[in-house]
Amino acid sequence: MKIPYLFNQSDIKIKHPKKSGVNREHNIIVCRLQDLSVGWAQRIIDKHTKDTVVSGVTIISMEIGTTTRIRVFVEHSSSDFFPSRWFVKIPSLDWRAWWITALPRLLHNEVRFYREFTEAFPVNRPSILAAQSRLGLGSTLVLTDVTEFGAIPGRPGDALTASQAMVVVEQLACLHARFWNKVSPSVNTYWLANPIRQLEDVLGTVMAVPLMKRGLRLADGLIPLKLYAPAIHYARRRKKIMGFLSDGCQTLVHHDCHPGNLFWHQSQPGFLDWQLVRAGEGISDIAYFLATSLAPEVRRLHEFSLLSRYVQVLLDNGVEGIDVTSQMQRYRAHLVYPFEAMLITLSIGSMMDLESNLELIRRTAIAVEDHDTFSSPLFN
Repeated sequence: MKIPYLFNQSDIKIKHPKKSGVNREHNIIVCRLQDLSVGWAQRIIDKHTKDTVVSGVTIISMEIGTTTRIRVFVEHSSSDFFPSRWFVKIPSLDWRAWWITALPRLLHNEVRFYREFTEAFPVNRPSILAAQSRLGLGSTLVLTDVTEFGAIPGRPGDALTASQAMVVVEQLACLHARFWNKVSPSVNTYWLANPIRQLEDVLGTVMAVPLMKRGLRLADGLIPLKLYAPAIHYARRRKKIMGFLSDGCQTLVHHDCHPGNLFWHQSQPGFLDWQLVRAGEGISDIAYFLATSLAPEVRRLHEFSLLSRYVQVLLDNGVEGIDVTSQMQRYRAHLVYPFEAMLITLSIGSMMDLESNLELIRRTAIAVEDHDTFSSPLFN
């Protein structure tokens, strides 16, 4: 029987790994492509079973973005028990993407997410095969490659249908309801809002104005001129505005939910790339998702029904004190983040393919314009 590649909905258990020193026999950290060896793969399989022998490792593909993502085929003696296609994530091999992700240790954060949220989860995600992170040595995350089981990974520039968007919204609502007001700093989940996250926010604030100006210049013609001055004004006041946007009810948020971080299996979505996972306001995920994933005309037509469904699923799962009107107000304000994120992605470069990046800038700019986001007193 193959290792399950999706987690089913049920109670979530958070694991606290024991601290240990570096042990070469158990080290699976990849620093170079040469590290993807038979011995490396054997160490991973040995964590699961002692009766399987690895005979070969072949790199199928490699993509360099915020991380370096490598698909490998592992030949071994128990193909009926253990998956043969693995998805390996290591720090980005592009220096521009590396420096923006290294200080806040984003891949380390994803490694911790997969290691500590070890049991069932309210949304589909790949199954973890191995994960390791050591200060000064790097981080490596090894997951099942969902394509081995018939799933189809999304691409950043994909435009989803309204029915696809509905099932994603429902899944996000289940995730948010499960952790509603349960991820504030505590003994179990303090790392979701710890100093590393604060460092990430500080870096974002310090670099906001130059990156925003560069992004606007590079996206020339895609963004209405009337948004230029408000966007730069927002960047100057980013710290205060982000403080307001972080002031809602806290839950677990993906924080990077665009089409390229989804996969699809039998019409059901799964979620990839959890390196930005954090404590935050649930509606921020919905704003990010709808602004990036839907063609503007589709979003305009179905936006209210999608938001209404989001609120209803939250209510059905025991969340109290919310309604569509209040969530819509917060939604409008949170649209600024996907707009900023896509411009910064363009400004830094090498983090997303250019064609997809430009398309997501176009979509998010139209969403901000449609909702007149910058006219809110918050941004003045």
